Amino acid sequence: MGANKPMSDTLHNKVAVITGGTGTIGRAIAESFIQEGATVVLLARKNPDAVANELRQQYGGDHIGITADVLDAKSLTHAHETIREQLGQIDILVNGAGGNAASATVNVDQSFFDIPAEAYQQVVNLNFLGTLLPCQVFGKAMVDQQSGVIMNIASMAAVRPLTRVIAYSAAKAAVTNFTQWLAVHMATEYSPNIRVNAIAPGFFVGQQNRKLLYDADNQLSARGQQIIDHTPMGRFGEMDDLLGVASWLCGDGAKFITGIVVPVDGGFSAFGGV
Repeated sequence: MGANKPMSDTLHNKVAVITGGTGTIGRAIAESFIQEGATVVLLARKNPDAVANELRQQYGGDHIGITADVLDAKSLTHAHETIREQLGQIDILVNGAGGNAASATVNVDQSFFDIPAEAYQQVVNLNFLGTLLPCQVFGKAMVDQQSGVIMNIASMAAVRPLTRVIAYSAAKAAVTNFTQWLAVHMATEYSPNIRVNAIAPGFFVGQQNRKLLYDADNQLSARGQQIIDHTPMGRFGEMDDLLGVASWLCGDGAKFITGIVVPVDGGFSAFGGV
């Protein structure tokens, strides 16, 4: 596998397409997959080839980056054609694109009654349609080869709706439902060797939410403390906490597992608050 030997052969000779591949979660999953023997394709709207070049330099291999928009079927189809021409197969799809928008969030300056419909639509489109459309395009390739793995990124907000983030919670709930639907559809209509699962991250600190979880002195905010108080393991998630689950779901160790959503939340979803 190029310059560096893989840490394991869990994903040896697999081609993994990762949407949102230049983001924090997407890139971390890409590096983890590379270290387990996969060739990765990063799809993103900005600078995917530059990031892919960094991965090639660091790890070796034939990793590529393709500019694509998960809300544009023609863009995704072009990416699919490029991947088939250069790498010949698509074994894994990770739907890592997603996110929230301040305009669709309840806060001190904006009540639920003031949020415009366009803001809801933006968040629902990015998270739900931004998962569904890649599944249509790259899932067809899996049907053609009668095998493949799709892993979606849901959220703890889909399991236990969180205050303030109404659109994001609803969109991720749709991703969860769609994951289960697609798992059954693929297995019964096309091939039991096509699996569809999701991971539901709990609270991880990133650029988008750091200001909500910590104050200017890098101390927990009131909301951050409330989250920790309701997380039995008493901490926020770290990126490594997601990677083992992602590799397991996408590898042969989970070959009899489809249609599940795995919480990676430190026990948040199990805690009733008392």
